[in-house]
Amino acid sequence: MSDTGLYSLDDMDICSVPVPAPPERASATRRSRGSSGSTKSTSGNKLPNAITIAVSSRTLFNMAEERAIYETDGLESYVKFQQEHENEPLKKGLAFALMKALEAVNLRLHELYPGSDEVFDVVLMTNNHAQVGVRLINSINHYGLSIDRFCLTGGTSPISYLKAYQTNLYLSSDPVKVAKALSEGIAAATLCHLDKDAQLSEQQLRVAFDGDSFVTQESNEKPSKNYLMVDSPSDYESMQQTGRGGAPEPGKGPLVGFLEAIGKIQKGFYTKNQRMDCPIRVYLIIKKGGSAVGLKALKTIRSWGLDVDEAFILSGLSATVLLNKICPHIYLDEQSLHPCNETSGMQSKTR
Repeated sequence: MSDTGLYSLDDMDICSVPVPAPPERASATRRSRGSSGSTKSTSGNKLPNAITIAVSSRTLFNMAEERAIYETDGLESYVKFQQEHENEPLKKGLAFALMKALEAVNLRLHELYPGSDEVFDVVLMTNNHAQVGVRLINSINHYGLSIDRFCLTGGTSPISYLKAYQTNLYLSSDPVKVAKALSEGIAAATLCHLDKDAQLSEQQLRVAFDGDSFVTQESNEKPSKNYLMVDSPSDYESMQQTGRGGAPEPGKGPLVGFLEAIGKIQKGFYTKNQRMDCPIRVYLIIKKGGSAVGLKALKTIRSWGLDVDEAFILSGLSATVLLNKICPHIYLDEQSLHPCNETSGMQSKTR
């Protein structure tokens, strides 16, 4: 099901990402669910400093077959099919490897800092009917994903519920919903493929930046909207309602607040001499500019408390081959850092 409107569906091709057999640490993640890998306190509430990531059902799972039933036979046939197959797990989708990578980070954090509340907390946010939720939950349990929070809105837009779930980052394959979330002061990213054959890591969260964008953005004197910065105290107050984890300081936009939270987790591994074995890796790609642009971009990212691990200055060369080699889960390109039209919104790309 799409996140666009009332059970509407777009033409985006959602393909499952080939995932290699999980190593021992992934098994440990499943065994630790509800204990060291949990994002809940002993009272069952969300940990106060957890970073909440809301993901739509059709990004977590490949629901192309189910979508075809809806398009051909309508909503009732769709719901009936889901109920009849609720014990059959859905296929893995675009965000599956990202979810596993987030779990791997959580597990490593709890190994180093038992009881830490600075972890990733995932919410399944979908406009699917609650009756379809049975199959969604069964699929999550089948794959051993640590997702315990759900929002099934029965055809209405889930965006208005993001703040209630204290969301710090919303992931969807629908750019309209991403734009709406951004307008609510919540960091959001559009999921897409750069290479459908890419095998994304399940053990390391990878974030890549288009460094040319930072320098260009800083040269704009009065941008109409800014994903990285905010223009007024009212904008900042709106963002504070999204929860503590990843909340930006005054003057900083929702994306920076989220990246600062990642940087804080990153530093936790460095403190334990785990820099070379850190489950978070950050890449900087300079496509157009030279060393001067690279220097400025490195300092900009550092100012957010985030360390760049690998930097590539291409000076005009194509970044496609490089990106397919890196296989980032999240790629923050020029679109994600500059104002776009109201239809597409300000987007980042998530693998």
